[in-house]
Amino acid sequence: MNKFDTEKIQEFKTFINKHSFFLVIGHKEPDGDCIASCLGTAAILKAMNKKYQLLSAGPFKRNEITNFKDLFSSEPVFLDNEERKYTGLIVVDCSEFNRLGEIDGDIKNLDTFIIDHHKTSEMSPSSPNAQGYIDPSAPACAYLIQLFYESLIGKIPADIAKILFFGLSTDTGFFRFLKEDAADVFSAAARLVESGACPRDIYDDINNGKPYLSRKLLGVLLSKTELYLNNRLAITYETLEDTRKYGIEGRDSDALYQLLLSSKGIEAVVFLRQDTPTSCTGGFRSQNIIDVSVVASKFGGGGHKNASGMCTDGQIETLIPSIVKEFARIM
Repeated sequence: MNKFDTEKIQEFKTFINKHSFFLVIGHKEPDGDCIASCLGTAAILKAMNKKYQLLSAGPFKRNEITNFKDLFSSEPVFLDNEERKYTGLIVVDCSEFNRLGEIDGDIKNLDTFIIDHHKTSEMSPSSPNAQGYIDPSAPACAYLIQLFYESLIGKIPADIAKILFFGLSTDTGFFRFLKEDAADVFSAAARLVESGACPRDIYDDINNGKPYLSRKLLGVLLSKTELYLNNRLAITYETLEDTRKYGIEGRDSDALYQLLLSSKGIEAVVFLRQDTPTSCTGGFRSQNIIDVSVVASKFGGGGHKNASGMCTDGQIETLIPSIVKEFARIM
């Protein structure tokens, strides 16, 4: 983790001060880090006496984030041309407009500030005047939001500390993905605990209360898993029929990845889901050596070295050979 950029702190402060209203948004199919980053950003704006609206294209599939759904809207308030001049767009945990999903309203061409930590991130060409702070060495976007809050506002109150600890925990696999250079991250986590975040309660919120059908689906996905490339690559998939049978609530792909990556010899895992008859989403996970973001980027996706995703046109049976071919280049 690099030392936090003091110039960016001032740049973000200047950006906030020049606007009177803000739209805050993260990527579609939000996870805990995305939601926590949005709410942490909103807390910064509130502390600076700024008005804002939280946006998300959803869907809120993950059991641990459903309680936050009502705080977000998929439709921005109407802004006339004059109001748009004083409106800022803050994009967190994402830097590409196509990953924001379908929002029922015009959020493009607003003055934009991006805060992200994905390896494949870059300032969005859809917003040529975008400013921002992107640090792929950060373990979670919520960690960056915490540093911005502490730099701009000061000590974090208990309710925000709990939310940011939740975001940090989800993207770090409750800290199991961190390496030997993570002392600053643990120090930041300790400050959140000092402010009132309870690790045990947050772990329970993330991992407990899964619907029974999600356990059944996990078994189905394990039974469909096939190995490729000398048993180093595992691929499984969910069909439209699987989704109809088991639903979309309480997804637990993290448990799927853990089980497969803990198997001897497996170095990378791909989970494909047929979302519509003509489109799929995919999740990519790996052990230390394999950079799955390289493969995800070939299908219009991206993310981190060991955790990436994609959304692309196609069907499972034709995508699998193409994905295996790309993995063969790096494994």
